[in-house]
Amino acid sequence: MACFRRLLPLCSSINRALFSSSGVHIEKGFGANVRCYKQTVSKFEEQIKRAEADTSEVNDDIDKIRREFDAAKQRFLEIPEALKAMPKMNPEGIYVNRGIRLDLIQVYGFDYDFTLVHYSANLQSLIYDLAKEHMVNEFKYPEVCMSFKYDPSFPIRGLYYDRKHGCLLKLDFFGSIEPEGCFYGHRQLSEKEIEEIYGTRHIGRDQARRLVGLMDFFCFSEACLIADIVQYFVDAKLEFDACYIYEDVNRAIQHVHQSGLMHRGILSDPRRYLVKNGQLLHFLRMLKEKGKKVFLLTNSPYYFVDGGMQFLLEDSTDNKDSWRELFDVVIAKANKPGFYISEHPFRCYDIEKDTLAFTKVDKFFKNKIYYHGSLKSFLQITKWNGPEVIYFGDHLFSDLRGPSKAGWRTAAIIHELENEIHIQNDDRYRFEQAKFHILQELLGRLHAIVPSNKRSEAYKLLMDELNEERQKARSTMKRMFNTYFGATFLTDKGQESAFAYHIHQYADVYTSRPENFLFYSPETWLHAPCDIKIMPHHVKIPSSLIKNQ
Repeated sequence: MACFRRLLPLCSSINRALFSSSGVHIEKGFGANVRCYKQTVSKFEEQIKRAEADTSEVNDDIDKIRREFDAAKQRFLEIPEALKAMPKMNPEGIYVNRGIRLDLIQVYGFDYDFTLVHYSANLQSLIYDLAKEHMVNEFKYPEVCMSFKYDPSFPIRGLYYDRKHGCLLKLDFFGSIEPEGCFYGHRQLSEKEIEEIYGTRHIGRDQARRLVGLMDFFCFSEACLIADIVQYFVDAKLEFDACYIYEDVNRAIQHVHQSGLMHRGILSDPRRYLVKNGQLLHFLRMLKEKGKKVFLLTNSPYYFVDGGMQFLLEDSTDNKDSWRELFDVVIAKANKPGFYISEHPFRCYDIEKDTLAFTKVDKFFKNKIYYHGSLKSFLQITKWNGPEVIYFGDHLFSDLRGPSKAGWRTAAIIHELENEIHIQNDDRYRFEQAKFHILQELLGRLHAIVPSNKRSEAYKLLMDELNEERQKARSTMKRMFNTYFGATFLTDKGQESAFAYHIHQYADVYTSRPENFLFYSPETWLHAPCDIKIMPHHVKIPSSLIKNQ
């Protein structure tokens, strides 16, 4: 605008030079050019006025947002009563993605590990220690790895490992990397480093092919061991292939599970690893009293299931073998997820001799144990139709993806759900979420009203302050769940995670434990609430609860 103003005196001197004292134009052709020039100057003057008006309007808008921000900071000093009065979500509730009429469910099926049975935090340390020993003794990893310790504060369920770059990633519902959810070993990568590796935070289809999901309960020890080994190689300045790290750790974890090392370790000290639950027997007996069929379908061997069930129910039953009476069919070593697509025959297992019979299985008998088999044979023998069957499992891929595609109803058992709902119910968390939404809204408005070429010092100062306060709210929410990766179901911004996406995809309902169904009548219609965004247990805190105080 200053350059425009300098044109005005120039225009006046030109006028004086081109006109005589009588006002007669000296040169006809040149006069036309002067008129054109005067019109141009006039346009410049109009542009100056419009620019000054626009600048004044933008400054007014910035001042308005500044006043709203200052007022909001005063309201941030204490939790409003309206927020405290908001209803709480039930940590033991059943949350519905797709409606189920329980009166139409006639058959209840269960996985064993982490579904019927829950374990203490000591189990992850056991798995971790057995796996690292296998890697040192069998895969010849450096002896120093024996000194590694499992860190329960590091991993969460639902992370992804990049077999090319060696990063542990937390993704959101749409497949984008969380800004603070990318770790190389135990070092958090910056957003700039993420962009240098991946080009963008969004994971494309080609990049997704090299990611492996860590979704089951074994993933805690697996993720921690991967990070520890990557960190060791980085610190020792040794070259390594990130894909080999994953393959070796995964093989070690599988060995711990499939060789029986973990099973024998648990049964040697069940009080250390198994969590007793008096409601389990009550739930299973209730199903039988209501005339429901009940089956157990697990990858674990019979001796391990038998030892665990005897320990869990020893205070509730007189006969140590009576747990089998709670089930119409017991299938062990099922080899899920292959069970759902294979055509393997069932074999009857002899408990006394620890052998498999050679006779064809074309009928299931109560108190008998069956090994292997397939979904196809199971349906042919039982004649249990898909929609009348609900299957409970903790592993979204191995347990629930197959039944979901086969037409069974599915229930995901996510033990972490209880703790995460308790945190979301906390007034402090809800307060931070409301603050975050207010700051996000103010930032969005500030971006929208100020063009990139007119961003003044006042704009930059306000933008920095808003970003700083928003980051504080986001970090506070994250630390309430997990210092490194935050919540299992949520991103740091309160949106759904990739793990939540898979639950939404494969689970009709989800809850923290099967016996939560005791709180609902067997005739209940479980329906998905119509006002829910994506995950039914999430509460979106409206910013108006603070704004209107």
